[in-house]
Amino acid sequence: MATPDPGADRLRLVIVGGYLGAGKSTWLRHQLYAGAFPGARLIINEAAELAVDDALFGGRYPVTLLAGGCACCAGCPAFLDALRDLCDRRSREAGPDGRTSLAVLETSGLADPGAIAAALRADPMLAFHVTLAETIVLVDAQNAAAQLAAEPLGRAQVEAADRLVLTKTDLAAPADTARLVATLRRLNPAAPITADIRGEPAALPDMPSAAPLPLAQQDGAPILPVQITLPDGLDWAAFAVWLSALLSAHGQDIVRVKGTLRTPAGRLLLQGIRTHVQPPEILPDVPANDPLDGTPDRPPARDGTIVLIGRGIDTDRVTRSLARFAARLL
Repeated sequence: MATPDPGADRLRLVIVGGYLGAGKSTWLRHQLYAGAFPGARLIINEAAELAVDDALFGGRYPVTLLAGGCACCAGCPAFLDALRDLCDRRSREAGPDGRTSLAVLETSGLADPGAIAAALRADPMLAFHVTLAETIVLVDAQNAAAQLAAEPLGRAQVEAADRLVLTKTDLAAPADTARLVATLRRLNPAAPITADIRGEPAALPDMPSAAPLPLAQQDGAPILPVQITLPDGLDWAAFAVWLSALLSAHGQDIVRVKGTLRTPAGRLLLQGIRTHVQPPEILPDVPANDPLDGTPDRPPARDGTIVLIGRGIDTDRVTRSLARFAARLL
């Protein structure tokens, strides 16, 4: 007779991690659409006070938003509280078949999944009620070589993974991708590696003799988020001109750009990685008078504020630059 698994009724947690701009939200959205993680409660964590990634899910899935600190450090108490609340909800749900059985945490791009796992193990209540099912780390094939060379955090994320998913392999040369795969296998030999392009599985280059990349670590100023509010009346085209000039001048210090803004075409999602800004995506509006609007299940829209994540960003200087630019147009 089989021995019952004492953890069979625990809440299963999947961590989706990866460095800034790896495409975590896009990948997760495609996975949900394809039927992965059925019935999951999403926990979206952002380092900045202004959250943007939750807007990608458009109210289609139950979301708990954690903004203003990474779940591995400053935001860890809020993350653990959110899990305790979810476990408490489960205890009141009717029967095992009616309970939420899965939570998916999309981490901030500055989070260390290993530290999150350690925090779970160290919490007596959550260690009993939650099991870490899998840690999936996304790796940006276009930018990972520079990230792994310069950012110890990028290496820590890879080393903590149960599974690695390469994104944007269509934007990288096959030889460069092969060297990256060899590097990932050296850093984490146990993790299987797959590739995914805009939600579709992709083949990895067949170059088994590729040499790993050099991984010299460099010290630098910490990467931090700042947010700027767009002046009233500034349209999308004018803002795009200013942003292009900013990234051209400081693109190596500004690692990530994201935000939402209102335009005549609708709500636009803006995302950029260093000097490359992705084509804007039109997002669905939150229904008028939605009773969930503004609750943890559906945070309110925050259009017109942009988050810049990088090193040495002077918020006042950037704000003054944008205000001067807008004054010449308005």
